[in-house]
Amino acid sequence: MTEGPRVEAIDRALALLVALAEAGPDGAPLATLSASTGVNKSTAYRALATLRAHGFAAQSETTGDYRLGTAAMTLGERFLTPQSLKQSLHPALVTLSRAIDELVHLGVLIGDEVLYVDKVEPERAIRVFSEVGRRTPAATSAMGRALLAARSVPDEQLGAYLHNRKLSLRELAGALEAARHRGFATEMEENEPGVACLGVAVVRGPNAMAALSITMPSERLTEQRQRELATLINELLPPLLPDGLSVWRPA
Repeated sequence: MTEGPRVEAIDRALALLVALAEAGPDGAPLATLSASTGVNKSTAYRALATLRAHGFAAQSETTGDYRLGTAAMTLGERFLTPQSLKQSLHPALVTLSRAIDELVHLGVLIGDEVLYVDKVEPERAIRVFSEVGRRTPAATSAMGRALLAARSVPDEQLGAYLHNRKLSLRELAGALEAARHRGFATEMEENEPGVACLGVAVVRGPNAMAALSITMPSERLTEQRQRELATLINELLPPLLPDGLSVWRPA
């Protein structure tokens, strides 16, 4: 496929947007942005002024440094809403469910709970209550634990997720530490007798956006099966995820 015609001004503006994103919250001075993008200072100044006018760049009143504007930062968040995540990740859920013949869920973190936004049923029946739109405590769910582990929530903040939960701070911290070590979280019969779940987070860069869980009778989720499923997830899912999303792996 041959490359089509390009607009130089847009090329420069996009290069500056990327440079602003890489500069982080502190931003960068005009000279640094000009040098890193190869755009001369006067042109960069005019482009940044235009970006500022549309909210895609901001400038410090004290230092004059430029940083990414709120309009640019919210674009990705507007794309990755629970509904759009459901649509874009549904093929991954279908593929995973068919490969393992188990129930697969997709959820997002809302406050101290996980909201179920999608699910794919297996060919074989499994007796478990779940429905899209349902919420479950993050602290006692595999998806919630995977999300909290991927977000590196400090132990001293975990109490916010234990309101009216039958789980101690020490137990939750231990579950998250295990998830950070293994790359996945588990929940064994904590919400429903005889039912267990394995959860993995889906991230965009450092941000945990959603989680997938595999639900099955607890006798099937042995330690060996957990390792097998984790390996399968890391093999199957990456090619099926939208650009910018990946399966979380501990650093």
